[in-house]
Amino acid sequence: MTTILNDVRPTDAGRIDTLAIEPAEPRRSETRPSDPRYAIYFAPPAKSPLWRFGSSVIGYDAETGREAPLPALSRFTPERWRDLTAEPRRYGFHGTLKAPFRLAPGKDEADLRAVCARFAADRASFACAGVMLASIGRFFALKTVSTCSALNRLAAGAVAAFDDFRAPMTEAERERRLRAPLTERQKDYLGRWGYPYVLDDFRFHMTLTGPLDDADRAAAEEELAQLFAQSGADGPLIVGGIALYRQDGRADGGERFRLIERYAFGS
Repeated sequence: MTTILNDVRPTDAGRIDTLAIEPAEPRRSETRPSDPRYAIYFAPPAKSPLWRFGSSVIGYDAETGREAPLPALSRFTPERWRDLTAEPRRYGFHGTLKAPFRLAPGKDEADLRAVCARFAADRASFACAGVMLASIGRFFALKTVSTCSALNRLAAGAVAAFDDFRAPMTEAERERRLRAPLTERQKDYLGRWGYPYVLDDFRFHMTLTGPLDDADRAAAEEELAQLFAQSGADGPLIVGGIALYRQDGRADGGERFRLIERYAFGS
């Protein structure tokens, strides 16, 4: 049975210790909007039911870079569903570990790939209890059925380990983020890490839709609950590596992220 939650940011019993992470001075951006963006994500194995489910729902396979056949829907036309999933399709199916960033001056993709490999080599695979459908604000996503402390630690480690590669936000990006209702701690995280929902405010999720209005919300919930129940993706969530995604071109130009390499833990 699929459980639907309606919680924007639930409390997390698996608190992350952030005392060892030193603050840094804000940096000035020297990047251009046309520079590629990178992200460190969790991506289920390409042949897994979870990857097939998520890629089908959003209509895009980030590993192949091709359109994925949409699921059979009874409440939406294919055109309408593509409109509702346009935002997650741009990023590809994933769970965020280190949010998208442009490379800092003096850094290149080869350096980033090397650090990804070292980061993964030092870690071992682990399992979380599984994922379930959840309503987060105005969109639907998959989230872990219970707190997974190992996953929280992985994300915290990625936030810190890859931060030297992150160019600072532009003023326009900062202003856009600050338009959201952020807590003081989230504002501090935004200034330090370039993203507000990290460390103690990290909540793992895998986005399935964009923002939905009331007219679409109930129908989308029913569609997704039925699809997930039939997908075979409701088993334990095995986290066996990280994935590097890249978006070429301007972030506002509609270019999609593509999974460019996977890094298995312990290899």
